[in-house]
Amino acid sequence: MNKQKGETMHHYDPSSEIQDYLVFGEYGDVNPSITDSSTYTFLNPQIMNELFEHEIEGCFLYSRHWNPTNKYLAQALAKLEDSEAAIVTASGMAAISCAILQLCNAGDEIVSGRTIYGGTYAFFKNFLPKYGINVKFVNTQDLKAVKSAITEKTKVIYCEAVSNPLLEVADIPKLSQLANQHNIKLMVDNTFSPIIISPIHLGAHIVVHSLTKFINGTSDCVAGCVCGTHEFISQLTDINSGASMLLGPVLDSYRAASIMKNIHSLHIRMKKHGENAQYLAENFEKLGCKVFYPGLKSHNGHKLLKEIMNDGFGFGGMLAIDAGTTEKANEFMAKMQQEKVGYLAVSLGYFKTLFSSPGHSTSSEIPEEERKAMGLSEGLVRISIGLDNDIRKTFERIKKCLNEVGLCK
Repeated sequence: MNKQKGETMHHYDPSSEIQDYLVFGEYGDVNPSITDSSTYTFLNPQIMNELFEHEIEGCFLYSRHWNPTNKYLAQALAKLEDSEAAIVTASGMAAISCAILQLCNAGDEIVSGRTIYGGTYAFFKNFLPKYGINVKFVNTQDLKAVKSAITEKTKVIYCEAVSNPLLEVADIPKLSQLANQHNIKLMVDNTFSPIIISPIHLGAHIVVHSLTKFINGTSDCVAGCVCGTHEFISQLTDINSGASMLLGPVLDSYRAASIMKNIHSLHIRMKKHGENAQYLAENFEKLGCKVFYPGLKSHNGHKLLKEIMNDGFGFGGMLAIDAGTTEKANEFMAKMQQEKVGYLAVSLGYFKTLFSSPGHSTSSEIPEEERKAMGLSEGLVRISIGLDNDIRKTFERIKKCLNEVGLCK
């Protein structure tokens, strides 16, 4: 399951793992059948009784616990991340919340990266303290700072593989070493880099995703997942004490089936997102723009990402441009929408280009002084690059917008 000594990480191909799994459908179908049921029947009362004690493979009790369609998707996602098991949830935040609440009790602590999704930051900063769980936000690029923040109360180190929105690259192998030294868990949000980075191979214990984004890829549903060991997933789904079971973030089976179909093309989509983003980032940099993209040699995480990434899928579909001020950022985004570059929208991973200003949207939950400390400019424009067939035409449209707003040197 995990990378063996001597293996080269670059040769691991998650897409082949998924395809090998998905080639077999249920009852001869090319796609597994959708189970549209909230509850399930039993021929033997004893089997029902046993299901309240432990999971029985192939048996289903109630769809808040498991249903066959969600199980198929969870198994495919475990293949994607090469984890032992997985569960699916009704949102990425549900995946993060359930995993954290399963791991932490009152009095426990979490050491978290400070450049993380705004919703996660708000959950950590504003919600968890109500239950006696304290979160220390640190610069996870500074391993000494991470180590200094760990105490005997720490249960989790939390980071994003590629951070939202500054695109910092986490040194997962070294963070894993720290976690193992202190007998705590390393949880990694891999939403920005599915198939590009395999955190389990690098030493992560738990991987979470917002399936809403790249993995689904069509911006038509909200979903999440947790990937980890059989033991941890069983804890999450335990009928008597599991966070995912008792908090009830159930993903609709029709949506699960839809996401499962879209996983077939994930490797193709991520490669194209990355090719387009790489072309734009290189050309924006030539224009004198302040660009954040890990595929650029000037990016501080470029060398690290090259060391830990899987070959063949590019550096990701996310980039950011610092327009300097809120006014310039708004003007630039309005121009891009007028030029039909894409849409002004807060999500990402769609086949069309989407853009937003994180300081006033997806990262607005982070206090202004903290945004300044982490280098998140008020003028930052986060761009999710689409699957445009001719990226050169797209570049010319964006270049026109940059010129009109005065962002080119």
